[in-house]
Amino acid sequence: MPRKFITFRNCLMATLFAVALGGTALRAYAASEQGNAKEAKALLQKAVAAIKVDKSGALAKFNSGEDGFKDRDLYVFCFGPDWIATAGPTKGKNVKDLKDKKGKPMTKMMMEQAKEGKFKTISYLWPRPGFTEPSKKTSYFTKVDDQVCGVGYYK
Repeated sequence: MPRKFITFRNCLMATLFAVALGGTALRAYAASEQGNAKEAKALLQKAVAAIKVDKSGALAKFNSGEDGFKDRDLYVFCFGPDWIATAGPTKGKNVKDLKDKKGKPMTKMMMEQAKEGKFKTISYLWPRPGFTEPSKKTSYFTKVDDQVCGVGYYK
């Protein structure tokens, strides 16, 4: 049986192959750690149904994450006609003049465009949960009862 020798070229090829596989695995892992568009829309549909059954109970669940209302970096946010956030990271704050890092008035745009029974999208910059630096985010939003609610996913 011929004896195989380990050459520099073979080691280099094996290392490059391992790095390539590792990068693919890392991207797959990162993708599983964040929500996507389909999951964001489904969570908003679930939130709308919950508000229609029991608005105050639903808002409490959105804030606690109970019943799956927080999933990785997906969460429900809502604000009322008085512009006070009732769910999400800005809960209790007036969000009327809230703008993203580039000055986009996303809450005003949502309030103007939200219609009962219709889902719309808006893209803006917003920090991921646990981070301070804004990332690209697209949110589905709608009006339900007297609330404008949304769920966004990060890109």
